[in-house]
Amino acid sequence: MARYRGAVCKLCRREGMKLFLKGRRCLGDKCAMEKRAYPPGEHGKRRIKASEYRIQLREKQKVKRTYGLMEKQFHGYYELANRQKGITGENLLRVLETRFDNVIYRSGFATSRQEARQLVRHGGFIINGHRVNIPSYRLKLDDVFGINPKTKDQVRIDRAIEVNDGTAVPEWLEIDRKNISGKVRSLPERAHIDLNIQEQLIVELYSK
Repeated sequence: MARYRGAVCKLCRREGMKLFLKGRRCLGDKCAMEKRAYPPGEHGKRRIKASEYRIQLREKQKVKRTYGLMEKQFHGYYELANRQKGITGENLLRVLETRFDNVIYRSGFATSRQEARQLVRHGGFIINGHRVNIPSYRLKLDDVFGINPKTKDQVRIDRAIEVNDGTAVPEWLEIDRKNISGKVRSLPERAHIDLNIQEQLIVELYSK
């Protein structure tokens, strides 16, 4: 599958907010948003008139880049959310939040979603006792996940837990960081998702 291979700090600057794509670096003074809080490129400091389409597009790009998705995959998630009952925007966020790589990140077992994706692909975690190495796998209610006893990434996971010590765990997850395990206690609601985005603008963009 295609994936973005460029400088991720430029993505944060383009969207005008921290997307926390580089883990610990995003929390320190070395974060690009702390040094250059304006879009990349020679015209980055120039004021650009924000049209309705531009605002909607930027909102979509924020979410897509936060979860590390390419356009085709993101659009597929939108179509899935649109077919479900309820509010399409909230359905979309719920689908994205229950991805395996995001659950590992939210649990504090990785310092970034990119690292979580690598750990999953390396077979570092199991779901309901079975090895799952598909980052896009969507967890369901009452699914139990934890570290694979055979993983070679124990050190990376331990380091991530140390870095994330004291950070809040989403209400929809039940986490035991000591034993590196967790459970989906409920499906995430919009109030449980701490993303500074307006998902309705994405729905409006795709509805045109």
